[in-house]
Amino acid sequence: MRVEGPAKRQLVGTNEIFQQQFAEAILKETKDLKINIHLADCLPLPPERDHIRPRIDLIVFMVNMQSKHSYSNIEASLVHVDANFFLGKVCFLATGAGRLNQISVEVNAVLKLADLYCSPVLFCELECEKIRTATAQRLLRMLQICAGHVSGVSALSFSSLMKSSIDDSSFLA
Repeated sequence: MRVEGPAKRQLVGTNEIFQQQFAEAILKETKDLKINIHLADCLPLPPERDHIRPRIDLIVFMVNMQSKHSYSNIEASLVHVDANFFLGKVCFLATGAGRLNQISVEVNAVLKLADLYCSPVLFCELECEKIRTATAQRLLRMLQICAGHVSGVSALSFSSLMKSSIDDSSFLA
């Protein structure tokens, strides 16, 4: 099934600077796909705009590994997400894990959270432009799948494949 129209992505996280930089990197990488990105520091979104809010195809929870507040904010936001989104339309993006001496959130805590919600997790350093661009490209491809723009691949099957590949390998390899 092919879905027409713009794909929608929701970025949820407490670091507005990284959210904005990452959103700009995603928009820079879009070629044939029109996307809308909504930035939020937490969920739920304000209800007064529900009637005009477009469909959301993918929710990316950005966890800053150097901030316990970021992690607890994501934990609190997850309860506001409809259970159907956890069937392939949620992803965790963990930032700052490369500097192990500065992390406040254990890597295993993020992995357990992703496992609990049956969602993939990507680890990256958004400070580095090359890594930010590569991650934007990966998430853009995920968004295309979640929005139904890739025939023969569903969000659920893709999420299962990603989850399997993450479970089978080390993220630090």
